[in-house]
Amino acid sequence: MPSQEELFEAVDALLEGAPTLPPPAERARLREAAGVSQAKLAQALKSTPQTVKNWENGRSEPRPPRLQAYLRLLEGWAERYPASAVVPVPAPQTFTSATQQPAPAAPATEPVTAVATVAAAVAEPAPAPAPAPAAGPSVASRRPVRKAAPQAPADPRYPHGPLAVLDGDGTAYGVDGIVLDCPATTVAQLVEWTLKESGLGAAQLNRNGKDSDPLVVLTEAAAVKLGLPERLEGPEARRNLRLPDDHPVVRQLARAKWKLTQRGFGPWPRIYRPAAAGQRQCVQLAVLSWDALDERSWPGVSGMEPADIARVLGTYASRVLTPRGSTAVSGLELMTALRPPTRAVKNDQGVWESGYNPGSLGTEPMDPAPPEAPSEHPVAQGWTGGFLDEEAYQWVREVDLLSDEECLLPYAVGLDINTAFLAASARLVVGLSGPDHFHGPRFNKKIPGSWLVDLSGIELDPRLPSPFTPSGRRPEGPAWYQTHTLAYAQELGYEVQPVEAYLRRETGAYLDPWHDRLKTAYVDTLADLGVTAELDDRQFLAAMEQHKDVDPAIAAVLAAVKATVKGGVGKLRERPQGRHYRDGERWPALERPTWRPDIRAAVIAKARVNMHRKMANVAKATGRYPLGVLSDCVVYASPGPSPLDFLPYTTSGKPLPGSFRLGPTPGAAKVEGVQEMAWAVDLMEKGLNPARHIKGGDAVLDEGE
Repeated sequence: MPSQEELFEAVDALLEGAPTLPPPAERARLREAAGVSQAKLAQALKSTPQTVKNWENGRSEPRPPRLQAYLRLLEGWAERYPASAVVPVPAPQTFTSATQQPAPAAPATEPVTAVATVAAAVAEPAPAPAPAPAAGPSVASRRPVRKAAPQAPADPRYPHGPLAVLDGDGTAYGVDGIVLDCPATTVAQLVEWTLKESGLGAAQLNRNGKDSDPLVVLTEAAAVKLGLPERLEGPEARRNLRLPDDHPVVRQLARAKWKLTQRGFGPWPRIYRPAAAGQRQCVQLAVLSWDALDERSWPGVSGMEPADIARVLGTYASRVLTPRGSTAVSGLELMTALRPPTRAVKNDQGVWESGYNPGSLGTEPMDPAPPEAPSEHPVAQGWTGGFLDEEAYQWVREVDLLSDEECLLPYAVGLDINTAFLAASARLVVGLSGPDHFHGPRFNKKIPGSWLVDLSGIELDPRLPSPFTPSGRRPEGPAWYQTHTLAYAQELGYEVQPVEAYLRRETGAYLDPWHDRLKTAYVDTLADLGVTAELDDRQFLAAMEQHKDVDPAIAAVLAAVKATVKGGVGKLRERPQGRHYRDGERWPALERPTWRPDIRAAVIAKARVNMHRKMANVAKATGRYPLGVLSDCVVYASPGPSPLDFLPYTTSGKPLPGSFRLGPTPGAAKVEGVQEMAWAVDLMEKGLNPARHIKGGDAVLDEGE
């Protein structure tokens, strides 16, 4: 029960009316006239320098109780330093004789009043503030100084950036140090504030696309304040957890005429109303305490301070896109954002309407050919003709194929291909239309599709994995292959004679913009960690050993970019989820135009072929063969602990063309791990793959990183 004094104070505050602060520029002028730094003022007001900066540039306004204290201080300063009393700096004067002197300056006006406690705190002499450190790593980067890329002008519709992280005290931390005050106490109020007052959002990535919905990330304290449970628990798998329909927050949104998407109110709820007057009304939320930021994709981010979380997610948003769910979801959404399915076209009457956007996947879902589908797919029911098996490598060489010389080498060195799936997606021609069935076709490496061919008669060196199967074993009879696998067979000099095929007449490099944006994001983020293309191979290896320690926040962005690549490709063939699913039933992912297992197969087949080509070229140049391969990681026996001890180089010191090349770009290689050769041989004798464990411990490599 409030006391009478508390009630009287509240009533007095209402009678006084809302205090009016001077304009932001005047606030800064008064502080500077008093000789007080932003840091000193923040200390007195128990705030942060960035918050004071936001008050002075109009990005945010103080809230009680700081509002009244700040106003009182400004009023005191205004009496001491009225605007009319400011003496401009005199222009340089030219004296024509030694007797001419400038007029003496007017004496400073003595202060007539003293302001109370806050003024006393900031009036103490303070040393000149040190230059504010740039947002970034606390450890100095060793990379060469680079000119910063010019920043695109901020969209005036979204002055506060794409997202904010909301804490329990109503403070919303945005990108570039922006701090906003959010008065919402319910989720419905939060949605209204986000759309009408926050200034959050991001422009579309393609002129035919849509703007990104604003994202508000909720800390645990913020979630509890808004009426959400601290943890989301239930009998279902965590990724399927949702608030029940009768939860007070869900009912509250329904009463306010807000809707939830089919995935409900889970870790990444999307709250919307149907578009009005062509304007989207949609807000994306992310609940940190519900594991919205998976530790594998966003290492360490959930435990960071809100401002640091905003920095991580803001960097990702500027380089990839505003997160819309898991990194896998964001990877798939990025494809559509860069290749929107529709565009505005004029019909025969000259009226603008929505039409197909050439080069995109369109708006309608498309069933795959039976051999391209997973066995549970409706089109695969009753199909007995075999299935496409284009997957990443999981191969280990037979122990009896190891030479004595190899076994006596001291080290096993693992090489990892940077974002191998991303490199494979570059200039990759895929089908844009549905599959057509052909019998006895002539193979054409320019036509994407699936071909039934017998490659079992091809004899290859058993010290290398077969390029035709994920197991690396020799094919045992006719099987379905993606175009890139058969094109490589032709490259190796073998005749390809398909029995039948499912091919696509309309084709295009659908993934090109996706590749280009993610490649730039990957390279730029590595550069922020001190790993640049200007480094030579030795400098590159040294920089990679410490890059994760340079700036944990940016290292988390790098991990998220890699997870976006892997997850985006995986989403192209998303399998059914839930224990109640039965084979032959359709599942929600099938209703997406981006559910395209044939495109996923093309990416993986090209990545596997690229890996085999490099291994074959190393074998030709050096006589060295891999011990094992797992997806994009290959392990070699080495006389030294560095790849420089066994990789082939030309006489000019350049990497041998077509072999593994060290560097920070997609498709180049880095060190995955180093172990003793005896360790690798011991694993191989047990039938285990050293490439799976070369990183150390029981770590399992992520395919396609």
